[in-house]
Amino acid sequence: MADDTTSQDGSAEKAAPSDARADRKAARLARQIDAFAKSHGGSAEGQLAHIARGTTRIALVGANGEWGNLVAPSMDVARKAAEKAGLTLHDDFDGEFAAKVRTGPYEWSRMAGIQLGGPANPADN
Repeated sequence: MADDTTSQDGSAEKAAPSDARADRKAARLARQIDAFAKSHGGSAEGQLAHIARGTTRIALVGANGEWGNLVAPSMDVARKAAEKAGLTLHDDFDGEFAAKVRTGPYEWSRMAGIQLGGPANPADN
């Protein structure tokens, strides 16, 4: 079924295929955000950040402190996904929001690497 919209002059227009694709991607990301929230304490908060070539990272922090990332093809798609999922967004990943992140021994050893006896980066084969 075509997605028709009405323009200001009253004529019907078809939505651009890229708009429909963006809406599908936003809906898929919203489902992933919902699944993350449900599996990590029932809710989540997030922060959007441009990463490269128009892509946007959706950083997620669950109510239990677990964290994860999703990547959206644009800031608009990321915002739509967050809105559809009811995600509380923060402007920055610092302060109170960053303090909610729970890190374990694995993350600490990876951050310090071999300096603190953590696993070394794997050799390229």
